[in-house]
Amino acid sequence: MTNNFDRNQQEIEGEDAPFVERVVRISRVAKVVKGGRHLSFNAVVVVGDGEGHVGIGMGKADAVPDAVRKGAANARKNIVQITLKGSTIPHEVLTKYGGALVMMKPASPGTGVIAGGAVRAVVELAGVRDILTKARRSTNPVNVVKATFEGLKSLRDPQEEIRKREALVESMAERARNQAERRAARQARQAAAQAQAAQTQATDPTE
Repeated sequence: MTNNFDRNQQEIEGEDAPFVERVVRISRVAKVVKGGRHLSFNAVVVVGDGEGHVGIGMGKADAVPDAVRKGAANARKNIVQITLKGSTIPHEVLTKYGGALVMMKPASPGTGVIAGGAVRAVVELAGVRDILTKARRSTNPVNVVKATFEGLKSLRDPQEEIRKREALVESMAERARNQAERRAARQARQAAAQAQAAQTQATDPTE
């Protein structure tokens, strides 16, 4: 049996403000043991501050509050900083995790968050206010949340990447020039040594 909590009603203030916790899914798991069936709960929790920091975690316990607490603690350990461009993301990204495939596109201001429950929980707590998303193939909330999280982690600022690549090209060009200069100097030394040896041989009276 699976209990899907209302994402909008499960926002609670975390212990480390201003982070907010949101429960994406709670699943009841039954394990058959010698004494009968042992019931426990799995909780998928998203933690974020709405300003570019977000993390996800899973917790398992015999009671729902304990599972949520463990999931929130694990999510805080996995918090990463997301690259944003205003209220949206800098570029389109397509991420696959397990059987889930999540596509995210930038949107103009005022569009809002066009996303399903699992994707919405992650992007909203990350601070994205305008985005277009689509979850394909598997609709398993766990895989969808992880695919969304990995997609947000892979975002990069195009201008910053261009600067890094230009710096890399300049560094490689400078290295090539230095290697060419060292090669030319080495060849000049070898030519000078050969010329000196030839001159010495020509002036040697024993020859």
